[in-house]
Amino acid sequence: MSSEKTKTKGSIVMFPFMAQGHIIPFLALAFQIEKRGYNIIFITTPLNIKNLKPLIPPSSTLRLLPIPFDPTSHGLPPTAENTDTLPYPLIIRLLQASLSFKQPFRNILSNLIDRDESPLCVIADIFFGWSAQISSELGIFNVIFSGAGGFGLGCYYSVWLNLPHRESNSLQEFSLPDFPEAGTFHVTQLAASFLAADGKDDWSIFQRENLPGWRNSDGILFNSVDMIDEKGFLYFKRKLGIPVWPIGPILLSGDNGKKQVGVSREICVQWMDSKPVNSVLFIAFGSQNTITATQMMRLANAIERIEELNFIWVVRPPLGFDINSEFKPDEWLPEGFMNRLCNDQNRGLIAVQWAPQMEILSHNSVGGFITHCGWNSVLEALSCGVPLIGWPMAAEQFFNAKFLEEEMGVCVEVARGTNFEVRVEDIERKIGKVMKEGSEIGMEMRRKAGEVGSLIKDAIRDDGSFKGSSVRAMDQFLEAARLKTKKSSCSTK
Repeated sequence: MSSEKTKTKGSIVMFPFMAQGHIIPFLALAFQIEKRGYNIIFITTPLNIKNLKPLIPPSSTLRLLPIPFDPTSHGLPPTAENTDTLPYPLIIRLLQASLSFKQPFRNILSNLIDRDESPLCVIADIFFGWSAQISSELGIFNVIFSGAGGFGLGCYYSVWLNLPHRESNSLQEFSLPDFPEAGTFHVTQLAASFLAADGKDDWSIFQRENLPGWRNSDGILFNSVDMIDEKGFLYFKRKLGIPVWPIGPILLSGDNGKKQVGVSREICVQWMDSKPVNSVLFIAFGSQNTITATQMMRLANAIERIEELNFIWVVRPPLGFDINSEFKPDEWLPEGFMNRLCNDQNRGLIAVQWAPQMEILSHNSVGGFITHCGWNSVLEALSCGVPLIGWPMAAEQFFNAKFLEEEMGVCVEVARGTNFEVRVEDIERKIGKVMKEGSEIGMEMRRKAGEVGSLIKDAIRDDGSFKGSSVRAMDQFLEAARLKTKKSSCSTK
């Protein structure tokens, strides 16, 4: 092992927040950096380490390092080490509990330095803004890694620090005082935590401490692409005065650690192979989200009314039910829906809890994607040239939907969150815009999504004669880390 370490370019510590939507991009980034010749030390809580071990290939030297954490001492259930196991109201408690990592994190870095394993760099989560100060005090280069895009995160950052919607007019519209180029927003484009915020609530208090901490970092890595997300990058360069490196897309192949309790890859591919090009609508709301029982029923009714529409729907229990409870199609879908559409007409596949998302999106039979607009899912779809039908649920997803529709022209928004009163006719019309054969809107969206897909592919090209923008950004980030480490090492001699 020691001989292997001497051949590497140094060690990089990675420290994600405990949520699948954060851990998985961090892991994908870890594998990319490891291929460049670096040792990776991946810090997370013991239960998350247990769940990550099956995802580490035998050829990888990635080292999983536990950070002590007792959820019960923070009023959380004993297994609450990941947001996937928590109802939304408890997520803020997990964020608050993560502040207890400060001293253990400092201890881990100090121990590495004492063992002559001083890291070249710390890559920390957007929710661990405090880590930059600790890294700086120990002389370690620190960057924040955002799995979100620049525009969506820029809006998220600005809203939390300014709460501009509390001063909105009678039309309930507002703009961002430090990000005016983002345009005008409506209060329905805000997640529940924003709407409840008054500056004294738990979310506001946490973010007012967390977000300014990014200024102490040496830069921000974005899971995005320079050519498609320039407004957001310019905002952070102006706001924070630190480098921004767009290194995306950072995508992890495989099942992302999820138990395959849904439909298998083989069944999906075989079924899609029998369908015409662009005829299949894929429906999935991410690992953390679900819709209400009424919304689920109306979405099903709209799907049935569109003749010749094929679909793959990842279904989870609706809001208010245990996410791990048994699926009840007769209770949550129209009577006979599965028999009529899936069995008799062979128009659909219902995947309970899980489906192989990248395999589905990359198949030429898929012509559209109803999505919560989480950035991982957005990148996966656009990498495959698939247009989007947005149904944002939380965090920056509402801002992503706005960006995708108004700035990029690759999305039609169908609903906003779980309090949104959806109508069957509206859902049918929006799906039809994208999916109906001969629809000019759908064809134009597909063309634009294809162009974005080409930009994404170019960004990660590295064939010797050409380096894409994301490859160059990764080079620049790693060189900046090496230069600072070299200067620090010279100054201590």
